[in-house]
Amino acid sequence: MPLRTRQRCRAALTGLVALATAAAVLSTTTPASAADTWTEAGSDRADPLTESQGLTSVEVPANSANRYTGIGTIPLSVSSRGWNHVGDPDASYDGYYIEPYQADSGTAKMYRVQSPGGTWSEYVHTLGSGEALNNSWVAITPSGQWMLSGEYGTMTRFLVFPTPGVNASTSPSANLSQASTVTLDHAVRDVQGCDFVTATRLLCSSDDPAGTLFGITKPLLQIDLSAEPGTSNVTGHVTALRQLPLRSSCSGTFEAEGIDYDRRTGTLRVIVVSPGFCVLTDSKTYRFTKS
Repeated sequence: MPLRTRQRCRAALTGLVALATAAAVLSTTTPASAADTWTEAGSDRADPLTESQGLTSVEVPANSANRYTGIGTIPLSVSSRGWNHVGDPDASYDGYYIEPYQADSGTAKMYRVQSPGGTWSEYVHTLGSGEALNNSWVAITPSGQWMLSGEYGTMTRFLVFPTPGVNASTSPSANLSQASTVTLDHAVRDVQGCDFVTATRLLCSSDDPAGTLFGITKPLLQIDLSAEPGTSNVTGHVTALRQLPLRSSCSGTFEAEGIDYDRRTGTLRVIVVSPGFCVLTDSKTYRFTKS
């Protein structure tokens, strides 16, 4: 065989070996954003006045009860100043509890913070250019230093703020400025709550009534982030995991509400409000476990 022919054969063989090695590596590597499977494990009645907007598990103080929000949990001193809607809250692992508020009109949204010692304070954020007025939910990062917040409607982003009351850069007397953005690779619609499962993975409840984005209405979403949120923008990969339970004695439109992940038990909880009169009788907080 001529020398040039042998060289071409050796080069081709080397290339085939490299391709085979790469294929073997790919076949044995688990994708970082593999979707989890969440199986329904039970439910509890959700009170329409005090448990219909959001919920969160609280780790500090120890043995604290889960906390809920609804129109009945808004203090008169807050609603009388125009903050008449509360969204899905969250609590940091060291005991700071945060509720998101909005008004019917204006140029700001508000975050109400309770410290581990019980003291309340309010942090106001002036809307940025193109930012929606609504303030549906908050999700505090596991580090506690950063907080995600969501807008209602069809969106391709989440907003990132320093966590009010926790991050040393925040003050009730100063505007709570946006720190960065999570840019999503797939549009989401009417997200009502999100919670961190890991430093770079969120689970979110969507009240999407159309089902055109993922082929199902009211989906449970998984968002895998390219990095932990902070002062730099990150991206988020969106996966629809399943439809949330839609069961009631009444027919009509359900509303998916807040979400909570309790890392101590591995339990995921999501509120689903029943249609019509049954909002009073069989709205549920559904429990899920990962399988």
